[in-house]
Amino acid sequence: MSPLRSAIVAQIVSGLVVFVASASAVSAALDHPMLMAAAQGLLAAAIAAALRAPAWWLPIHLGFMPLVVVAGRLDIAPGWYLLAFLLTLAIFWRTDRSQVPLYLSNQRTAAAVATLLPAAPCRIIDLGSGDGSLLRQLAKVRPDCRFLGIEHAPLPWLWSRLTAARLANCEIKRGDFWRQPLDSFDVVYAFLSPAPMQALWLKTRTEMKPLSLLISNSFPIPGVTPENTLEVADRRQTNLFCYRPGGQ
Repeated sequence: MSPLRSAIVAQIVSGLVVFVASASAVSAALDHPMLMAAAQGLLAAAIAAALRAPAWWLPIHLGFMPLVVVAGRLDIAPGWYLLAFLLTLAIFWRTDRSQVPLYLSNQRTAAAVATLLPAAPCRIIDLGSGDGSLLRQLAKVRPDCRFLGIEHAPLPWLWSRLTAARLANCEIKRGDFWRQPLDSFDVVYAFLSPAPMQALWLKTRTEMKPLSLLISNSFPIPGVTPENTLEVADRRQTNLFCYRPGGQ
């Protein structure tokens, strides 16, 4: 079951259970809507965990209905909620389908990635390039190289394209990076999540040429020993896992 479907199931089932449980004392329960919301959130999180939903869905279930109750008590026009929803959608897009949240690579990580690039001019692609900050920094440090970012979320893509417009060696495209062939790139950078790493390995094994480098930020390939692991001296203690999917 997809994460979004399991989330919908968890919310509906937990809501029905809490409603039925409180039916014998509806008037008293309605006096304490926050308690009902908290109980529904706890039950929804438990159901989601039983359905093996990704861990980051659990706090969403816990806080969703309590936040609905709080929002209902605020004197805010409905249009602002619609605007907030559209803005959230534009930033994160279909995270439920891709299972890849919006992770941003910091400056120290970009500097560390720069040390891993070949000395000769090369082509680098960032799969899910977010706001494009990593590519912009690399493009300035290595003007002899060509950089391509693929991002599917509309707002990060637009921002990254505008901010990289003056960099002649950096291009940002909107689309699905799974459809992007990798055979013309010397370095592939990915900051995804644990969920797609096995599929990424299969794609890179099939498409990347010998000696080309795969750099995975924070998430190793399951069951595959990296050629090298670079520790970044930042707050989150980032690890860059380096692989040669195409062989030697």
